[in-house]
Amino acid sequence: MTHDDRLAWVLALPALAVIALIALFPIVWTIWESLHLHDLRMPWRGHPFVGLANYAEAATSVRFWRAMAHTVLFTAATVVLEIAAGLLLALVMDRLSRGRDVVRTAILLPWAVPTVVVALVWRFLFESPSGPVDDSLVLLGVSSPITWFADATAAWVPLVLADVWKTTPFVALLLFAGLQTIDPSLYEAARIDGASPARQLTDITLPLLRPALVVAFIFRALDAFRVFDLIYVMTGGGPGTATEPIALLTFNALLQNLRFGFGAALSVIVFAVSFVFALACIRIVGRDALAERVP
Repeated sequence: MTHDDRLAWVLALPALAVIALIALFPIVWTIWESLHLHDLRMPWRGHPFVGLANYAEAATSVRFWRAMAHTVLFTAATVVLEIAAGLLLALVMDRLSRGRDVVRTAILLPWAVPTVVVALVWRFLFESPSGPVDDSLVLLGVSSPITWFADATAAWVPLVLADVWKTTPFVALLLFAGLQTIDPSLYEAARIDGASPARQLTDITLPLLRPALVVAFIFRALDAFRVFDLIYVMTGGGPGTATEPIALLTFNALLQNLRFGFGAALSVIVFAVSFVFALACIRIVGRDALAERVP
């Protein structure tokens, strides 16, 4: 090792130590905690090592699998809607010749609102029996009043709509940036050849926008899978546990039931699923990028 290499390591060590302290230590400690029986409701039992017992309990828990299903359902619904709506907004911003900055600012405003505020506003909109949404539906003759937050199926509607309204601007911003990298001459050549706008979208825009779409999908899927604050404020996981995601189940195990060992195991499961999903997406993106470079 040369003098420059040693100097580089000396200069980098403080930053690496901070990263290890902030990122690696909590992960290692959580894994260690998940291997122990740590229940603050029964402190006399101590903190015995139980191995994979907490993970086995999660694997055999109906509530855990329901929470995981709720999380996957929420992730799938919101990500699909957000990418579709974000693509539409990005195309609108890209086509504007005047007032683009004003429209872009207006579109981004929901993203700037804190999630707790968004949850409270959307809960007010769907609050029964005198919420604005119910009143509008009754006036239009569409339906009778709906008890949105008391119905296991209807409760998902305001949750999904609130998340889509909040985070679609983020997707639109990513896709708009991707649209700026497409050469306008491609569209001019397509118009000269008589390609319709729909054909230009499917043959030029979407293929060239694929990297941005993949990035938006990965970011939003990982974020939606860890959803907590929106559902905690709007429904608290109710009615019953009908809208409880895995992050809220983990919170209940840790801070309400005071089962630190079991809650840590749930946290590790959430981390592992997110890590594997992100790794798989990165490998797919890398494989596609390599295929594009190889003639």
